[in-house]
Amino acid sequence: MAGWLAAITGIGIIFIGARFFFVPVSAEHAFGIHVTADNHAFHYIKGIRDIFSGIIVLLLLLTKEYRALGLMMLAVVIIPLTDFMIVYQQPAYEPAKLVPHLIAVIIALVLGIYYFFNTSKRHNHAI
Repeated sequence: MAGWLAAITGIGIIFIGARFFFVPVSAEHAFGIHVTADNHAFHYIKGIRDIFSGIIVLLLLLTKEYRALGLMMLAVVIIPLTDFMIVYQQPAYEPAKLVPHLIAVIIALVLGIYYFFNTSKRHNHAI
């Protein structure tokens, strides 16, 4: 179950990131902010950050580096938490736009705790 949730999370994050490249204005509104300039630099920064994060989740999952996945998920909580605060501080924020960010925080915490505490350390003895 946790594996499927992690896989869906990774794929979902990649999809969200790709959306910022291909339909930036639509993705921006779904995110919960409104950028006034016709410059899409923010969108590309946000997009590549999400694509990278999703790829890392999938790579750690596929290589069965579950403890590393748990640590990464615990550390990555800072991203949706910051996104939540950015949307919340918008002058005309919509409360419904906060929900996806809050869900992302919860998923990252649950998966992080699960994978970190339910995976044993490997005892590698490098020379």
